[in-house]
Amino acid sequence: MQTMASTQDPQKARAYFENKIAFTTGPMELSQQLESRSVNIVDVREAEDYEKGHIPGAINLPHGTWDNPRSLSKDKTNVVYCYSQQCHLAAHACVAFASKGYPVMELEGGFEVWEQHDLQTQEGKEMKAAA
Repeated sequence: MQTMASTQDPQKARAYFENKIAFTTGPMELSQQLESRSVNIVDVREAEDYEKGHIPGAINLPHGTWDNPRSLSKDKTNVVYCYSQQCHLAAHACVAFASKGYPVMELEGGFEVWEQHDLQTQEGKEMKAAA
C-alpha cells in the first residue's frame, strides 16, 4: 500500500487538478449544461442498459462502435459517461474519441452518480444528438 508523502509538491498538485477540472465534470454541472445545449452527451454503456435509463438527450455508443463514432460533435464538448466511478469505459472512450479529434470530458461517477443526485433520466431507444 502506498503511503502519502510527508510533503506534497504544490506544482504537481496544481497541474493535476487543473487537468482534472479541464477534463471532468460532475452531475450538477452537467445538468446545468444540458439546459443550454452546449454539450453533446455520450453514454458508452451497453445498449440494453441505455434503454433502461439514460441521461436525457444522450446518444448511445457502446464499446464496439468507437472506431467509427456517429453523432459525436467536433463543435461541442462530448461529455462521456459509463456505469460508475469504478468503471473505466468512459475514460477509454475519451482516449479513443480524443484521438479522432473530438473534444471530450468525462462525467465523474457515471450514470450511478447521476441517479444518486435524483436527476432526470429517460428510457427507450437512442435519441438523436442535439444540433
